[in-house]
Amino acid sequence: MIMARSQITHTPNKMFTGLVQAIGQLYPLSGALRVQWQGHGLTPLKRGDSVAVDGVCLTVRELLSDGFEADVSAETLARSTLAQRSKSAAWVNLEPALALSDRLGGHLVSGHVDGLGVVRAIEQEGNSWRLELAWQDSAFDRYICEKGSIAVNGISLTVAGTVANAFWMAVIPVSWEQTTLKFLKVGDLVNLEADLLAKYVEKLLRSPRADVNIDKHWLLENGWTA
Repeated sequence: MIMARSQITHTPNKMFTGLVQAIGQLYPLSGALRVQWQGHGLTPLKRGDSVAVDGVCLTVRELLSDGFEADVSAETLARSTLAQRSKSAAWVNLEPALALSDRLGGHLVSGHVDGLGVVRAIEQEGNSWRLELAWQDSAFDRYICEKGSIAVNGISLTVAGTVANAFWMAVIPVSWEQTTLKFLKVGDLVNLEADLLAKYVEKLLRSPRADVNIDKHWLLENGWTA
C-alpha cells in the first residue's frame, strides 16, 4: 500500500473486491502519479481515500476535477506495471476501497501485487474471450487452481484451467468491455495478486500450532474434502 503525505490520515489495510468501477489514464509526476478519467469516474472520493489502480492500492493525496493524485514509492513502481504504463498515458482500472456495507461481488483483494504476469494468448470464443497468462516468477504457480480466484490488473477473475506453466480465464463481455482487458495484447505485462485466502492457508500449513498437527487427516476430519 502506498502511504500518503503526513497530513492525510486513513485506515490501513483497506480491501477491494476486484469489481472495476471506472477506468482512467495514468500520468507520471515527481514521486507520484496522476489519474484522470472521462465521464462519471469515482464519486464520491475524498483526500485520504484508498483506490486500487490496476490492482495497486494507492492513497489519494489531491483531488482533481477529473481525477486525483497519489504518492508512490520506488518499491511499488519496481514491483508493478505502473511506472511503465504511466509513460504512455495508458488506461488503468479503478476501484475504491470497500465499505463495510458493500456487497462482496468478486473476491477479497488487498491491493498488494504479488508479481507480474505475461499475456500468452488472447482468443475470442463465442461471446467470451480466453485470456491466457503466465507468472514471470513460476514460484507463484502454486496459488493457481481450477475455479480459484486471481486479480488481474485489479479485476477479479476465475481460473478456468491450467496449461503448461500458464493458466487461462474465460472473460465475459461485461468484464471485457468495461475494463482495460480489451486493450491487452500478447506479450503485455499485467499485475497479479494471488488469492489472499490461499496464502493464509499456506501460512497455517507451514507453521502449525504445537498442539495441532494440521495435515491431510486433520483437514478431512474438520470438513475439508480431498
